[in-house]
Amino acid sequence: MSNAKVRVRFAPSPTGPLHMGGVRTALYNYLFAKQQGGDFILRIEDTDQTRFVAGAEDYIIESLKWCGIQPDEGQGFGGDLGPYRQSERKHLYRKYADDLIENGYAYYAFDTAEDLDRVRQMAKDAGSPNWQYNHVTRNSMKNSLNLSQSEVQKRLDAGEPYVIRIKLNRNEEVKFEDIVRGWVSVNTNNMDDKVLFKSDGMPTYHLANIVDDHLMKITHVIRGEEWLPSAPLHVLLYRYLGWEDKMPQFAHLPLLLKPDGNGKLSKRDGDRLGFPVFPLEWNNPETGDVFSGYRENGYFPEAFVNMLAFLGWNPGTEQEIFSLEQLTEAFSLQKVNKAGARYDHDKTRWFNQQYLRSKTDQELGTLFKDLLSDKGLNVSQEKAEAIAALMKERAYFIMDLYKESSFFFERPSTYDEKTTRKKWNEDAKNHVVQLKGIFSQIDEFKATKIDEAFKSYLNDNELGFGKVGPGFRLAVTGKGMGPSMFEICAILGKDETIARIDLALEKLP
Repeated sequence: MSNAKVRVRFAPSPTGPLHMGGVRTALYNYLFAKQQGGDFILRIEDTDQTRFVAGAEDYIIESLKWCGIQPDEGQGFGGDLGPYRQSERKHLYRKYADDLIENGYAYYAFDTAEDLDRVRQMAKDAGSPNWQYNHVTRNSMKNSLNLSQSEVQKRLDAGEPYVIRIKLNRNEEVKFEDIVRGWVSVNTNNMDDKVLFKSDGMPTYHLANIVDDHLMKITHVIRGEEWLPSAPLHVLLYRYLGWEDKMPQFAHLPLLLKPDGNGKLSKRDGDRLGFPVFPLEWNNPETGDVFSGYRENGYFPEAFVNMLAFLGWNPGTEQEIFSLEQLTEAFSLQKVNKAGARYDHDKTRWFNQQYLRSKTDQELGTLFKDLLSDKGLNVSQEKAEAIAALMKERAYFIMDLYKESSFFFERPSTYDEKTTRKKWNEDAKNHVVQLKGIFSQIDEFKATKIDEAFKSYLNDNELGFGKVGPGFRLAVTGKGMGPSMFEICAILGKDETIARIDLALEKLP
């Protein structure tokens, strides 16, 4: 397949919201495809109808769009090799299951759930808790390997429920080369005869994904480490179906680990540990539970994607901030780590901070103005830009701009207790009164003019900043610390600054 056009697929199941580990899998597929001039396909694997969750498919598509990793073809995006939803491909799979039976690579198994439970319990009672349906145990089960051909046909004609299982040879080494992990070798003695076709007429993941990958001309299967144990079975299926020369290359990605490195980061860890594990907020339609998302928590999609890229991959340089285009240029499956990648929420916040700081004042002003509008505050673009520019060094999120700058939109109702206790006295009050008089004489109330007037007052009275500055800030903002007071006063305007000083002189002791 080395000469074929690169085609990769992201194939989630619509069983709930898309975990950030799934988004990373999609991202790595996307980056690899784009770098190689190939196609990125979205396929929805919904063969397990019992676990289907309404709204999950739309959530998956919306998540990919928000992240900017849009498929070239697939469910919701069109394409020539669909349908891209497995339940709509149901008619395709039976033929391949029949081919496997006809060629001696699979068999009918008529064992009921009760039969299997009974055998498992017997094995457990005998000290073998991990019973498997394999090359040894299948000889004593109800299947077409043990029953006569006429008996099998009789059961089939009678409509008796059955599954189709793969028939694995005894003591055979299955080897394949994984791009991330190197050579992988598994003996069939350690494998079991997996079900390929279920009694409800649907294929299992194992058969469906092999058939679909083949028909969709997939050249590389890039997926999570949890699928590594299934890979030898998939290699055998390619061989048994006669497609070994067209088998895609495998790359199994490392697990995402909890912040302490102790175990896989799961869907249940999300809000319990104080951060989202989903790209978008998820409202469970069945239980009513709500799980937070990166988008709703104020993360930029570019920051989220940049962070995800580094969970398992490293460019080998000091650079950490990458646009999607830069990631596409730098990405390499050979640089993906085998070891699990530990999630670091502080680092994730740092990524968002870097992207916030990199935005122009105009971009930030627009985002900030929108947020203020949502809160019922209508300010000019110019004022929004000025406040955003002043506060951005203290912010991780657009919401922080508001939290840190709320004093711009309402006069102080309380004053910082520590600053009041330590810095507010008769001298401080007198200095603020003097500053009020000086400021009222400034015609052009700009930061530079306010700065000049303030410093002149300090020089004329041989005062240090610490004697005047804290009381001045307290009177105008109610805070004990913050950005440049001269910028703050310029944004507030002369009338508002003086009105606030009057209010402080009235309220403070």
